[in-house]
Amino acid sequence: MVGGPGFHGPADRVHHLTVPEVTDPPQPAKRRKATFRVPLIALLAIFGLMVCLAPTAFAEVPGLWALYAIPLALIVFVVRTKTVATPQGLDVRTVFGHRELPWDALKGLSITKRAKVRAVLADDSTIPLPSVRTRHLPVLALVSGGRVKDPTGLTDDLTPEASQQEEPR
Repeated sequence: MVGGPGFHGPADRVHHLTVPEVTDPPQPAKRRKATFRVPLIALLAIFGLMVCLAPTAFAEVPGLWALYAIPLALIVFVVRTKTVATPQGLDVRTVFGHRELPWDALKGLSITKRAKVRAVLADDSTIPLPSVRTRHLPVLALVSGGRVKDPTGLTDDLTPEASQQEEPR
């Protein structure tokens, strides 16, 4: 018996899926954008914390409902904090602020001991980039269009500078 329980067909039938041939190659994205943020699944853990706080917050002791300020602050942090990289520059959002950094204003990037990335401005001041780690440097190099160098070398053949240096054969 070929198949298994519930198989109702002759054993010599085979179904094939066909994939249509692509006539022209996919076009590269005209606008590249990368968003680095805390994964939104973290909200699930925060809502779990809120459920666990319910017996304590609504106990007979007045004022314990203020414990809900902690999960609410965590929700604001997760939703608000992010770094967006576009071909124009970096958009850094924190809980209480927002700053746009064009690529021309950056002197470079620095890496901390904990693999966090900071933007170094022309005046040598640094700005932390929330949720950006060293593993994201190839993505930043790709989005910046070669303005930021990739230390890993993974995107050397994908940046516009590399394609301009190669001559067509």
